Amino acid sequence: MATAAARTPISNGRLFWLVVLLALSVLLNYVDRGAIGVAAPLMKAELNLSATAFGTAVSAFFWVYAPLCLVVGWLCDRFCVYRMFAAGIALWALATMLTGFVSGLALLIVLRLLLGLGESIAFPGSSKIFAAEVPAHHRGSANALIAAAIAFGPAVGTLAGGIILDEAGWRPVFWIFGAVTLLWLVPWHPLSRPLRSHALTAPVVDPVPLGKLLRVPAVWLMGIGHFCTNYPFYFLLTWLPLYLVQSRGFSIAEMTALTTVGFTVQGVMALVLGRLSDTWVQRGVDEARVRRALMIAGQAMAALAIAAVFFAQGVVQIGLCLALAGLASSMTSTNLFAIAQMFAGPRAAGGWVGLQNAIGNASGIVGPIATGLIIDYLGGYGYAFALTALVPALGALWWWKAIPPIREIAV
Repeated sequence: MATAAARTPISNGRLFWLVVLLALSVLLNYVDRGAIGVAAPLMKAELNLSATAFGTAVSAFFWVYAPLCLVVGWLCDRFCVYRMFAAGIALWALATMLTGFVSGLALLIVLRLLLGLGESIAFPGSSKIFAAEVPAHHRGSANALIAAAIAFGPAVGTLAGGIILDEAGWRPVFWIFGAVTLLWLVPWHPLSRPLRSHALTAPVVDPVPLGKLLRVPAVWLMGIGHFCTNYPFYFLLTWLPLYLVQSRGFSIAEMTALTTVGFTVQGVMALVLGRLSDTWVQRGVDEARVRRALMIAGQAMAALAIAAVFFAQGVVQIGLCLALAGLASSMTSTNLFAIAQMFAGPRAAGGWVGLQNAIGNASGIVGPIATGLIIDYLGGYGYAFALTALVPALGALWWWKAIPPIREIAV
């Protein structure tokens, strides 16, 4: 098997800041993709969108994002991931800013498609770098930063977006969020400049052909588990603000506070659990057993929390249920990509995570449209909450029984 040219090692300091900046990119990723949910209480009415139309607009992001994760993962194993990150972020920042100018459903869908195109770099690219550079005993902490960013993105987006929404309307939410995302490119350029050389960007060994990955059953099994993990998270990200304002009668300020609570708990606990999992591994506990157990527990807890939100009464009860949902998501998001990196190894990490992410994010295609149809044609949110609780309940069984022994697979 051919090997690439010798790679110049990355210093610990540069690697630390690289991981931090990648985590920040994921935070901005979720701020921008979730902006439509924050803006929904005013945006949906001004644009005269039905629940089904709004769900279609949300889903449009994933029409491009999900399949492109596969393609982008393949590209990450072959080309300079640092340049790909810069191009992707520039595109999604511009798409976010332009969303503030839309006047109808058609243009909104086009810009959601462009947003999905730009954001498709985030997870295949970061996993490619982590699998190649981060040692096993730091894998939990590195992925915990990404998991925390997944949570703090909606938390920051909801808090900041709710304030902007209340003070200035929904359009400035997109203008400001997009402009802030463009600023990420300022530190990325000097940080990644020495890493863009051939010696650092060439793969250690020949990349795995996509055809081989498509024939690995574990990739597809992980993708289905990923689907079950994403479904409840995207439901809360997209529909919770609208549900709290329209169906529960909360003000925008109350909605902002409640939604922020759940995502903040998720972010904090992702960091805690990432560090704990690394500590357990360092003490000799089997890494695969730790990460599988946390996935099972997180999925089961998510099912319970989603159902509880619907039946909870008052601000305190709903806040506690959303905090429980945040804890559940912290368990799954911390370990989902770490397990993929364990299966794939450095050689196949980009393609593996791209394929897994493509399957998993089909939940973003199906879920918003299904929820919109349920609300419009079955009346209210009850059946939507029931379906959303059922998916992670089945996911807990899937992670327990269907996912094969977690170890690197030769492909």
